[in-house]
Amino acid sequence: MSVDETVTERGNDGADEPGWDVDPDDESGAAMAATVGRQIKAWREAAGMRAGEFGAAIGYGEDLVYKVEGGRRIPRPEFLDRADKVLGAGGKLALMKRELAEVRYPKKVRDLARLEARAVELMAYGDHNLHGLLQTAEYARALFEMRLPAYEPDAVEQAVAGRVARQAIFERTPAPALSFVQEEVTLRRPLGGTMVLRRQLEHLLSIGQLRQVSIQVMPIAREEHAGMQGETQVLKFKDGTALARSEGAFNGRAVSDPKQLRILELRYGMIRAQALPPRESLAFIEQLLGET
Repeated sequence: MSVDETVTERGNDGADEPGWDVDPDDESGAAMAATVGRQIKAWREAAGMRAGEFGAAIGYGEDLVYKVEGGRRIPRPEFLDRADKVLGAGGKLALMKRELAEVRYPKKVRDLARLEARAVELMAYGDHNLHGLLQTAEYARALFEMRLPAYEPDAVEQAVAGRVARQAIFERTPAPALSFVQEEVTLRRPLGGTMVLRRQLEHLLSIGQLRQVSIQVMPIAREEHAGMQGETQVLKFKDGTALARSEGAFNGRAVSDPKQLRILELRYGMIRAQALPPRESLAFIEQLLGET
């Protein structure tokens, strides 16, 4: 399943109705969805089409049309493409795909993606599962599906899509420096099944070949370990500022104070020094792949 595929629901006429509900607490996202919805309604009415007629023409249910026009549902890109063609909007509706591209994902994911997009250096230590930027879509889906209380199917797909979209960071130019340290156990635990793990390990080997990426493994057999306080991440920006967070420091909140940053940078530096070097780490991952 691709990033854009979602779980669907059935409309009044039985047509698939993919898309995501708008989070009412996400003010910017709700405002954007409402704006797009009003535009679609205006074009539909100008074309003299009823909602049901319009929905049938683009292959979606009448109920979805009302939800989209009312700003309660974020449509998929193909909805806008078809609407643009049927209503003769000359590309004006299709152009809104760019405005909706971000609001399709939860606000906290968008905020994180913006920070990562600004970063010139990212350093991350993961102790219980792989860092989100390293995850395949199916691995991420397995993680979200096992959360309790259980996520609704739409919420799972929305979370997966948001996580995968963040991985555009690997294609940025100029490329940021990305450093990851992963606990050995995160590479052995078959979350989602053995084949999901195999494809995840293959993905890590592929990413690990990128010049700007460093992946290191922290072996279980370590008598000294600076990361016992939990996950740690440091983001550095072009203007010289930085932001960091560690589960076991400063009540788990993000910090930007230079003194606090120095503590977390030192901690990450020690974690990295205690882990296997990058080349040995990739060899270790390749060995695990052969054993899986």
